[in-house]
Amino acid sequence: MDTAHRSFPILVALFVLLFGVTSSQPYEEFLQCLEFHDSNITSIVYTRANSSFSSLLESSIRNPRFDTSATPKPLLIFTPRQISHIQSAIRCSRAHRIQIRVRSGGHDYEGLSYSTISPSLTFLVLDLRNLRAIQVDVPSKTAWAQAGATLGELYYRIAEKSSTLAFPSGICPTVGLGGQISGGGWGTLLRKYGLAADNVLDTRVIDAEGRILDRASMGEDMFWAIRGGGGNTFGIVIAWKIKLVPVPASVTACTVTRTLEQNATEIVHRWQYVVDKLSNDVFFMVVLNRVVNPIQANATTIQASFNSLYLGSIEGLILMMEAKFPDLGLRRENCVEMSWAKSILYFAGFPLNSPLESLLDRTISATGSAKFKGKSDYVKEPIPISGFEGIWEKLKEVGVQTGGLILASYGGKMSEIPESSIPFPHRAGNIYQVEEVAFWVEDGVEAADGYLNWLRGLYEYMTPYVSKNPREAYANYRDLDIGRNGGGGEGDYRRARSWGSSYYKNNFDRLVRVKTAVDPANFFRNEQSIPPLSSWR
Repeated sequence: MDTAHRSFPILVALFVLLFGVTSSQPYEEFLQCLEFHDSNITSIVYTRANSSFSSLLESSIRNPRFDTSATPKPLLIFTPRQISHIQSAIRCSRAHRIQIRVRSGGHDYEGLSYSTISPSLTFLVLDLRNLRAIQVDVPSKTAWAQAGATLGELYYRIAEKSSTLAFPSGICPTVGLGGQISGGGWGTLLRKYGLAADNVLDTRVIDAEGRILDRASMGEDMFWAIRGGGGNTFGIVIAWKIKLVPVPASVTACTVTRTLEQNATEIVHRWQYVVDKLSNDVFFMVVLNRVVNPIQANATTIQASFNSLYLGSIEGLILMMEAKFPDLGLRRENCVEMSWAKSILYFAGFPLNSPLESLLDRTISATGSAKFKGKSDYVKEPIPISGFEGIWEKLKEVGVQTGGLILASYGGKMSEIPESSIPFPHRAGNIYQVEEVAFWVEDGVEAADGYLNWLRGLYEYMTPYVSKNPREAYANYRDLDIGRNGGGGEGDYRRARSWGSSYYKNNFDRLVRVKTAVDPANFFRNEQSIPPLSSWR
């Protein structure tokens, strides 16, 4: 190719930037702009015409509910290999008014990291899969991890270096670090060490101007906001420096299941009075759903599955349960000792003999081919037995294992950290967190509406038993039912407060002030991003 022909795209891009000339395809302008900044950058851009576009888009869609012909698709997918690529994408997106959706693991509950509710919105997906380097420093008990890394990759790299260090984050290995920490990030160590976001020491973020910022250069307000204030709001996080925490070389994981015929109602009811007061070394998660009755043919029942992690031996946990929670009837055969990294596979539902390398598999979906919708609540006073009996009736309205509740124990370290420490405010006073969820495999709008309406009915039923004024919710279990900005992410303070107070309580106002200071034009936005005050004015 001669020199004059090779320089033509650069000249076109410069002309477009200077004079605002438009072409027939929005992505052509964007590509020309990218080439102006880096002549080799277009090799990591996938337009809808590219044969790999669909497979790349679908590869990190963790909820098939948002993988239909009716789901709005991005104009293109951008897969940066270095930080300068992201900077170029930001500058060109601003110049050509293309909105950016950022995807690290693809687990956004409403699909907003790769889609939108607005069919007319012009947007691209910035997929961070190529930016997943992890550096573990055992002597300092820290690690730097890029935002495109998954939790499983992080846990594996920590385990490679040390059997007695861990990071307090989630139990789904394919969740991306970028989104997990941006919304808080809880896991089996939350009663001992708090959230993932509580254990961030530094970060690298690219702001709306394309500048690379660390904790010192961004200031403490923005550093506070990005640790739990929601992703794709204040900038694009490209890496976290995290604090690693000590764990025993061997921990204990247990599962005890009880049905209604085995006194499940009374045991779950009693669990509420104990769980937040146990040693910080114990975590409990209870799954409630409808199952095939194991002792009666052609019948179903309600099952409570008590899953626990203890930072110690089986004997130690059994002694504690005999003293504090004998109703559970915990026995040695219910428990297994393993490394902390292996316990992630245990809680994620992997077979006991699964190799640790399973943590590196980025293709596994926690729900398989099932579509799902989740909602969240916080319980501050024990639910009465009559309340649980009503829950059982709601669960009987749907099929076996298609709807349920997941109860995650609080207390411990979570009660010691102030509500304003980071944007995540759900601390002292909470006994446990609730996730209400529906799963379905049927296709079509009618089937989806049936399950969604059932879930909303369950959520409504829970109203008397959960937090109030506001009814609190967990930001990482994104739920557009509780409120949203406009379809393209345009919002104002008054509108956003309807959902913002549920996620962030009194921290919402501070988040708005930070957003106003660092991104007043609201470049980074989605249907539930923090709006700047300027949008209200």
